Amino acid sequence: MKKSVVIMLHAGYWILYLVVFVFTLVLFQLGTNIGRTAVFSDFKFEFFIANIALVPAVLGFYTFYSVLFTRFLTRRKIFLLFLFGLLTALVCGLTGAINLTIFAMFGIGVGIFNDGWAAATGIILFIGIIGLLNGVMGMLLKSFITWYEDIKTKEALTQKNFEMEMALVKSRINPHFLFNTLNNIDVLIEKDAVKASAYLNKLSDIMRFMLYETRTEQIPLLKEWGYLEKYVELQKIRTANPDFVQLTLVGNVTEVTIAPMVLIPFVENAFKYSEGLRAENTINIKGCVDGNAFYFECNNKYLPDARKHEDKFNGLGDELIRKRLQLLYSERHTLSVQDQDGVYCVNLTII
Repeated sequence: MKKSVVIMLHAGYWILYLVVFVFTLVLFQLGTNIGRTAVFSDFKFEFFIANIALVPAVLGFYTFYSVLFTRFLTRRKIFLLFLFGLLTALVCGLTGAINLTIFAMFGIGVGIFNDGWAAATGIILFIGIIGLLNGVMGMLLKSFITWYEDIKTKEALTQKNFEMEMALVKSRINPHFLFNTLNNIDVLIEKDAVKASAYLNKLSDIMRFMLYETRTEQIPLLKEWGYLEKYVELQKIRTANPDFVQLTLVGNVTEVTIAPMVLIPFVENAFKYSEGLRAENTINIKGCVDGNAFYFECNNKYLPDARKHEDKFNGLGDELIRKRLQLLYSERHTLSVQDQDGVYCVNLTII
């Protein structure tokens, strides 16, 4: 919490306390008509009350705030907190009594011993209670400030962890995909230079997307989907059967945004573990926008012996993918992974 905010909280507490104090003082003096003089006509009575209400309040408040909270409450030493709290109240009571006695020597106030020791003990106890109550308020204020700072610290740590994990995810460019694509394009140059140039442009777009688009927290869904389309097109170089993968996006997608590279691990995983490139509809990738929700499904057929990946996406652990989604979308997403009858299916919903 900023120092200026802490100062404002302290100032606000003491202003409120003084308002209540002055209001109570006026009502008390008018009700008892002590000295039979107008309120604040001389300040003898006010000095008397000030030593009862202000000095022990400040002493108790900041003793609890600065010392007892840190030394005992945060360390869960409740007995010592209780013991030193009572000791602080006693010190507040004695301090107020000493001040009242000194002022009485100079003709300010009536002192505490005019009505005997019993009355003096009652006044000391009363002042001590005032100090104790303000001490409790000081400890509550310190607890609030500490709680707020803890929340901010946790948020900062979460954000830092989030940024580190995002950097990790973004840095995991699949080298096999890159090298294989370059080799495929190199072979294609001799057969069809125009097509090879088109594929090279797509690869360039993919690299540009990884380098620049991933720097922002959210991008249009159309850009993310365009990245998937280029990735799929480059994967198709390896086969003469373009129908082995189906990629569709439906719904009103123009206003939808998404975190960059959220979907690609699932798509890369599908290509990595698909049963082959000759059969049709081996891989199906679907995206659908319905109102405020985005539904993503990616399923691929696989050979049982080929899938021993233990739910890993592009070398990134399933736990990291789930954690990234949790950091990005918290309670606004669901991720379902099913492996049944030779089909591996991922369903992701983002609200």
